[in-house]
Amino acid sequence: MSNPVIAVYPGTFDPITLGHQDLIRRAAGLFGTVIVAVATAHHKKTLFSLDERLDTVREVVQMHANVRVEPFTGLVRDFAVDHGAKAMLRGVRSVTDFDFENQLAGMNRALAPDVDTVFLTPDSRYQYISSTLVREIASLKGDVAQFVAPMVQARLLQKLGPQ
Repeated sequence: MSNPVIAVYPGTFDPITLGHQDLIRRAAGLFGTVIVAVATAHHKKTLFSLDERLDTVREVVQMHANVRVEPFTGLVRDFAVDHGAKAMLRGVRSVTDFDFENQLAGMNRALAPDVDTVFLTPDSRYQYISSTLVREIASLKGDVAQFVAPMVQARLLQKLGPQ
């Protein structure tokens, strides 16, 4: 049985964490196609450039044949509709995440009624990981090996200097 449903997983992925990778792996098993939509993040100051984030995400998801990585700017709703997506994937780690993501899902539903938001919780090993905390720990020369893939850690070290 084929699964033609396209899901979009948007984010800045600055950097992509093991929690993100867990959600992508699981989404790849649920949907026909998963598009990891890497935001230009004009509203945030990112550590990595858009091209660096795209390259990093592509490298860590390359083993999933039904996952592709694309940049986006503007409303994720427009990106999802333009790509024929029927689902928008969002990770939820905590009640605080849920409150924000539920509000965002409601707005997206009003803007794109044909795109449903699907919430996934990460494996308990990754429940507390966030890109913001990973960047902060790495910038203070802490060890982030348990939070990101080895190649992501290498890129952090290259960007920030040795730990």
